[in-house]
Amino acid sequence: MSTRSAMSTRTVPSVLRPIIRPPPAEGRPKNRLLATLPASDFQRISRHLETVPLAPKQVLLKRDEPVRHVYFPNAGVCSVTAMMKNGGAVEIATVGEEGMVGISAFFGSALMPGESMVQVSHKKGTTAERMTVGALQREIDRQSALYATVRRYSHGMMLLMMQSIACMALHHVTERCCRWLLMTHDRIQSDEFELSHEFLAMMLGSSRPTVTVVAGALQKGGLIRYRRGHMTILDRPGLEAASCECYDVVQTVFQRIGL
Repeated sequence: MSTRSAMSTRTVPSVLRPIIRPPPAEGRPKNRLLATLPASDFQRISRHLETVPLAPKQVLLKRDEPVRHVYFPNAGVCSVTAMMKNGGAVEIATVGEEGMVGISAFFGSALMPGESMVQVSHKKGTTAERMTVGALQREIDRQSALYATVRRYSHGMMLLMMQSIACMALHHVTERCCRWLLMTHDRIQSDEFELSHEFLAMMLGSSRPTVTVVAGALQKGGLIRYRRGHMTILDRPGLEAASCECYDVVQTVFQRIGL
């Protein structure tokens, strides 16, 4: 498939535009899993939450190491990657303020099967609420509102990973790049963010030269501006039209589960 055909226009349902959500209640984190908890549940777990800063390239959870904490991002984009023995990596899921890093702990796994790292930070600073696995396990055991919320989110994450794998195998790298930029744009809620060629290549399972060609084509088409690791979204509807169907599919899933 040529780059031109990968950027052909398709109809994008308006219902799938990013949802403008109300700000969290006063005193609540921006993370949606925590912001939507009933007051009594949030009050109980709040003493187990620690606000920590997040920096680009920061590794939160390492492969084959014990999971001691889970993270609820308040902004930015974190990536869950599958790691190869030679050090190669490819992204299989992204996590923003809608979710949790360390979902394997919810299913009782003591070790991380992949690696989770901070991919893109918010221009106003990025933080997360950190909770010990022990505190999370107590909420699971009592089947609290947090348990129900994370269970719902885990369903969305499973479908996101399945869709990402299919996308990697079946869709042109330009379409995949547009999908990833849209998902990042949703989470950052800013038209500008820092993004290196190295990270974008990792996220797309591609090489840096290929990413350079793809970014150049999108820039020539007036969809983005990308210079020295600084990304600017110029034409979001154009990106939606050039993206593969996977963006729509994932948006629909998370809207249906209320995240």
